[in-house]
Amino acid sequence: MGKTGKRKIIAVAMLSLFGASQQAGATDVFRLEGYGAVSRAMGGTAVAHDVGAAGMMSNPATLSLMPDGDEVMLGLDMVTTDIKVKDTATGESVSSKTHGNNRGPYFAPEAAYTKRLGALTLGIGAFAQGGLGTEYGNSSFLSEGQNGAGTGLGNSSRLLVLNIPLAASYQVNDKLVVGGSVDAMWQGLNLDLLLSTSQVGTLLGAGRVYPATAGTLAGILGGLAGAGTLQGAHFSLTKNQFLGSGVDSWGYGGKLGMLYKATPDTTLGASYTFKSQMNDMEGQATLTAVNNGGNIVREGKIKIRDFQMPANLTLGLSHRLTPQWTRAADLSQVFWKEVMKDIKVNFVDSGGLGELNILLPQDYKDQTILALGAAYELDSSLTLRGGLRFATQALRSNTLFAVIPATPTKHISAGLTYALSKQSKLDFAYSHAFKETTDNSSQPNTSVPIQVTHAQNNATINFRYSF
Repeated sequence: MGKTGKRKIIAVAMLSLFGASQQAGATDVFRLEGYGAVSRAMGGTAVAHDVGAAGMMSNPATLSLMPDGDEVMLGLDMVTTDIKVKDTATGESVSSKTHGNNRGPYFAPEAAYTKRLGALTLGIGAFAQGGLGTEYGNSSFLSEGQNGAGTGLGNSSRLLVLNIPLAASYQVNDKLVVGGSVDAMWQGLNLDLLLSTSQVGTLLGAGRVYPATAGTLAGILGGLAGAGTLQGAHFSLTKNQFLGSGVDSWGYGGKLGMLYKATPDTTLGASYTFKSQMNDMEGQATLTAVNNGGNIVREGKIKIRDFQMPANLTLGLSHRLTPQWTRAADLSQVFWKEVMKDIKVNFVDSGGLGELNILLPQDYKDQTILALGAAYELDSSLTLRGGLRFATQALRSNTLFAVIPATPTKHISAGLTYALSKQSKLDFAYSHAFKETTDNSSQPNTSVPIQVTHAQNNATINFRYSF
């Protein structure tokens, strides 16, 4: 391939990156389907081959596969979605669009530095680990009260999880490498959610809203519902800013990994990511009881309690078929069941009406993911990549929220690396999540039967400089 052909490939990649729009959505539930452009282009495979500095997010032991010397990596993730919610009883529908400064398009940074010191390699980085985002505005059927009248209250979400790993890998001998990381973590959430009277009643009846004694917030909601005047309850914990979050928290996590060179051309890898240890997300919120006699608006402090990222175990294999061809496969088990049984909300009224606790059921299942990838080194300047990713569904349809459509399970990806010089490289990846359709007609997470369709396009670009 001549220089002109290579330039055309680079131009198409750059146009794909900057030509996309819209806003964020979920990937592998709340986790990105690969970290760094090399991994993303190969279906998210990462535990048994060199994916550069981004390997500290998947298997820190792979840092020892990088060339000798120091390397700086800077990058950007962009996530775009196509999400539509349909009321299957009436045929009404609404799409997730950008209605303000709170969302879209969704950009997430990547930055890392690695240093090789003989058998030891050290690295530090900052990566988006995952997220979620929707915005349906305030005039769709999702914003209607129990009587079908519009409330003018919005329904939206945005979750962003950042990971800052301090990683190390050590070459024990010619065959074995071990590695690990300690990760500082931050997460922030914006949420606007309207629950109809029937949803509130179902939660109350199941003991998921408490304490429900007279004079408390739960008791007031129950009394209004019993009197037939309550049309719904709305929570707003959103900062209408590009990066602002209504609630956020810090915490920590970590990973362990290893590599074993079974043959000169075959490498086995394994990694384990520990369940995160995040503090409760805290901030200010507004609770609105939509009532026929006039809305009751209460300000207060809110917590999203014990919201954690799951542990996961991944086994991987990479094999060099020829000097140009490399293939990789990863098999992962993600332990969502332990961390996503309920979304736990605690609201403390600033005016002295006590606290309100709500348990919103999620009941996720553990997820199994198979990732497949291939790379072809066309020449010393250009490497082409492709991949596939298949996952089981973690979200149960009967607990689906319109504002949390974490449903894509099948991805296809492609990308490239272009050597700008001996010291600098440009990596690009594009991945597409195929449309997933999920129905829910069950209380308490929806008041009307809904059908959610969700497709997604992600792009990643990295610049690497070694010295």
